[in-house]
Amino acid sequence: MRVDDYGTRHSAEGATLVQDPVRTCGDVHLVLPAYNEAAALPRLLRRVAAVDLAGRITVWVVDDGSSDGTGDCAAGERGLDVRLVRHPVNLGLGQAVQSGLRAVLAEAAPDHVVVVMDADDTHDPGVIPALLREVEAGSDIVICSRFTEGGDDSTAPRLRRFLSRGAAVVLGRALKVDGVQDYSSGFRAYRVSLLRRAAAHWGERLVEERGFACMVELLMKLRHCSPVVTEIPLLLRYDRKPGASKLKLGRTLRQYLLLLTRDRLTPVPFKKL
Repeated sequence: MRVDDYGTRHSAEGATLVQDPVRTCGDVHLVLPAYNEAAALPRLLRRVAAVDLAGRITVWVVDDGSSDGTGDCAAGERGLDVRLVRHPVNLGLGQAVQSGLRAVLAEAAPDHVVVVMDADDTHDPGVIPALLREVEAGSDIVICSRFTEGGDDSTAPRLRRFLSRGAAVVLGRALKVDGVQDYSSGFRAYRVSLLRRAAAHWGERLVEERGFACMVELLMKLRHCSPVVTEIPLLLRYDRKPGASKLKLGRTLRQYLLLLTRDRLTPVPFKKL
């Protein structure tokens, strides 16, 4: 007997037996795109090591051409399995996410979960168990949302909050993905089986954006896989960020507009993903 990515059991002859009523999840792969985060990364790794299920977490630090020794800080926290992926030069957040996902998909099992979060210590890894509970309950994507009940981003700069809210309104009307209020959040969980289905179609083009719009791009593409998406509250701790934001307001707005234009001009995948 074998079990496919959807939880369906098949006999040795290939006949479908029964669909599992509850979709469980396995180990966790935590992807941390990092550019010049030497001041924040060690603190974040200590927080990850303190999570109850830290023994099930593999941390993938993607050093995106840092010049401050970020890669050296990824040597690991005691009790954590930390892997390092290096870019020789800075390629941008989108390509760091792409490299992290590619590394995970080369090793992960279908029932594993990928969690992507910022490496600047503004996201709390203590909510990872809550993300897994949502996946175990049937979600394919779980977004840590600033805009669902209980979410809060009051510690972020005013311009960044304005961009996030404006993007949520525009993207919500343009994309209309069920269950999503926070389209640009960088803290999410994905089923490996979902990402693998999408990667089989898009390949190296799964994430093409280089900047912060990559999170919107990934959600835009994954929506063609008809995922179940849920949100949990995100308490953004921007007050823990040791340096200035790397987000460029004008550039990110242009990226969002180009993404929406490209989405309108790109045909829907011709087969079910």
